[in-house]
Amino acid sequence: MVNVSNVSLRYGKRVLFDDVNIKFTPGNCYGVIGANGAGKSTFLKILSGEIEPQTGNVSMPAGSRMSVLKQNQSAFDEFPVLQTVIMGNQRLYDITQEKDILYAKTDFTDADGERAAELESEFAEMNGWDAESDAAALLSGLGIKEDMHYALMADLNGSEKVRVLLAQALFGNPDVLLLDEPTNNLDVESSIWLENYLANFKNTVIVVSHDRHFLDQVCTHIVDIDFSKVKMYPGNYTFWYESSQLALRQRQDQNKKTDEKRKELEEFIRRFSANASKSKQATSRAKLLEKLTIEDIAYSSRKYPYIHFKPEREVGDQILTVENLTYTAEDGTQLFKNVSFTINRTDKVFLYSRDGLAVTALMDILAGVRKADSGTFRWGVTITMAYFPNDGGREGYFENDLNLVDWLRQYSEEKDESFIRGFLGRMLFSGEESLKKSSVLSGGEKVRCMLSKMMLSGANVVMLDEPTNHLDLESIEAENRGLIEFKGPVLFTSHDHQFVETIATRIIEITPKGIIDKLMTYDEFISDSRVKQQREEFYGVMA
Repeated sequence: MVNVSNVSLRYGKRVLFDDVNIKFTPGNCYGVIGANGAGKSTFLKILSGEIEPQTGNVSMPAGSRMSVLKQNQSAFDEFPVLQTVIMGNQRLYDITQEKDILYAKTDFTDADGERAAELESEFAEMNGWDAESDAAALLSGLGIKEDMHYALMADLNGSEKVRVLLAQALFGNPDVLLLDEPTNNLDVESSIWLENYLANFKNTVIVVSHDRHFLDQVCTHIVDIDFSKVKMYPGNYTFWYESSQLALRQRQDQNKKTDEKRKELEEFIRRFSANASKSKQATSRAKLLEKLTIEDIAYSSRKYPYIHFKPEREVGDQILTVENLTYTAEDGTQLFKNVSFTINRTDKVFLYSRDGLAVTALMDILAGVRKADSGTFRWGVTITMAYFPNDGGREGYFENDLNLVDWLRQYSEEKDESFIRGFLGRMLFSGEESLKKSSVLSGGEKVRCMLSKMMLSGANVVMLDEPTNHLDLESIEAENRGLIEFKGPVLFTSHDHQFVETIATRIIEITPKGIIDKLMTYDEFISDSRVKQQREEFYGVMA
């Protein structure tokens, strides 16, 4: 158990947390949510002891072990991968090192023998003999192949290092597990593995994530940071979101009688409780969901941007035809070969590849940013396409000192300042924020600017490369709704499971040996046995 008592933290006049009292108990998984800047990661650092609060304290029972997902990818570069994972249990690692030093001595004494016996006893109690096999199983589950287990961390790429550090945090069955954005850089197989692992984890998990599907799959409680308070709600993210929206609507509805509001709340709780009892986390933990009460439902201070793509004209019958596109990266790696497909009027296509560079290259080619080695593509004569490039491709749009009003005016037919300011206000750039220099924007602010540019274009086809990166949950929700409601074709890629599942009607996976093209939802694609067989054939390994 982790007990947070009277914790407060201020930075100057800004209050992050005020008088927080909360308990985290074993057998539960707590999802920490809050708007950007609310202090989610800071709260985890207070729990881990990395940051001291100005008042109050955090306590755990004596002998409990807390494990934290490390953020510094270079911290273990000099160590082998398997050893790095075992270092997740620092005491076990220290015992192993001391044993090795003792047994390597040429003048081994009786005192050394007594110390070695003590160490061997403690080593056995900690299941030390299974440490390497347990570490290897974690690595394999997270997609780190066996031939990499004895490589140095320095030889791994960024995505692989993140997976090793995640395995390190999970290693040794810690009493308390703190995870900050654990699904970043995970492919779909690794994400599913982690969801199942955490759903069956018997101790305490506290996690920050912007992945709504992940929060729904693993969380028994939501910890919301809002109004400088930290409040806990039973249930998963969807329950918190829907209940907060319901509470806000009721607060705004001054005409509805109190007893009508109460009946609406009771019906909402009844529906959610019935659904929640069937969820993965409730079933896997063999734990009934705590009784929900009306007092658990409270409105939120969150603000949601208005994201709505409105095409100026309908698309014709000819959308996009791709024939035999091949592209090789600068380092000589062939990212795809002879890719062919046709996009139809109603398609919302999720483009996927185990190598994200392949999808980015394909989108860049279709947007005219790069040239293919060979092959052709043709947009229909009625098509106007708006493109949202990935992180690297966006930077060129912000290498100037224009304020946001002037920056957005470049892409608008309507030049009137009141119109531009109104548009920016709907995208949460209000008042003085609309005069910020475009060169100093945060990652999330740049994404909202690029989405504004796309909306102003009136395009009837949109193409988006990782549009959920850097966004808070509120902006992701708004973007998700906007793309569901969009009447034209969509081509996109994202690591957000719920985003993909709720938008895509067709999945195209780019593999080294061709494409897998299926008219189905994302969840159907993941579970379809025929797709699994085809992926195994194309990749040459078990998919």
